[in-house]
Parts: sequence; C-alpha cells; structure tokens
Amino acid sequence: MTDHQAATTAEIRTLFDSMPHGMGGLNEKLGVTIVEASVDRIVATMPVEGNTQPYGLLHGGASVALAETLGSIGSTVHAQTMGKVAVGVDINATHHRAATSGLVTGVATPIHLGRSSAAYEVVISDEHGKRVCTSRITCSLVDAERFV
Repeated sequence: MTDHQAATTAEIRTLFDSMPHGMGGLNEKLGVTIVEASVDRIVATMPVEGNTQPYGLLHGGASVALAETLGSIGSTVHAQTMGKVAVGVDINATHHRAATSGLVTGVATPIHLGRSSAAYEVVISDEHGKRVCTSRITCSLVDAERFV
C-alpha cells in the first residue's frame, strides 16, 4: 500500500497483526470497526450502546479513545514509510452534542505529516451526520528499533 491509497480489509488486518497487541483490547471492548484506512483518511464506527456514561449518553472518554485510535492508525501508516512507529503525545476533544443510540462514525484527516510528528483532526458524527465531537491528536514518530 502506498501512502495515499486506501488499504484493503486484508491490509488493515496485516497492519494490526504486525502490532504486538493487534488492535488493542480497548478497541475490542468499545466495538470499534475500521472501515477505511490510508494516510489521508481513516474511518471507523463505534456503537453508542455499551459506551455510555450514567445518563445514557455516549461517554466522552469513548469518543476520545475512538479519536486516538484513528489518528494513531493514520500516523502509523505514515511512520511506517520511514521505518518509524507512532506514539501519541497530545490529544484534545470538544464534545458538541450527545449521542444516545446507534453508531457513531469517526473520520480522521491529516493536519501535518512530518518526519518527526504527525497530527490529525478527527470528526465524530452520529447516524444523522451531526457532529458529536471534534478532536485533534499529535503523534511523535520514533525509530522502530526502540520498540524491538
């Protein structure tokens, strides 16, 4: 896969299989499903059910976890072209409205793709296309040998 081509389902699976803990236990618990992945656009869905706070609203932490996942995937796809890995160093989120049912969809697009860092904007929307959350994540790109 080149930087700007969307990955196939098999390529996405290969990416996660190459990581020490796959997609990670948190993503499995949250029910995150990757729909599309390239350096230019990463899309995933997550159910609201099971990811709510005591008032039945989508938990803000679940939205942030989804955003971090998407930004980290894009940063990883970019980092791998340089023999590096991506590690998160900063994330923020603004929660615009509540989601109470169905699926939310996160779409990450790059803000900056450099040699030592990558940053993504992540927009999470409900099933009606209404923005639920906007997040920004920055990852540091470090030599892969540090993690062997």
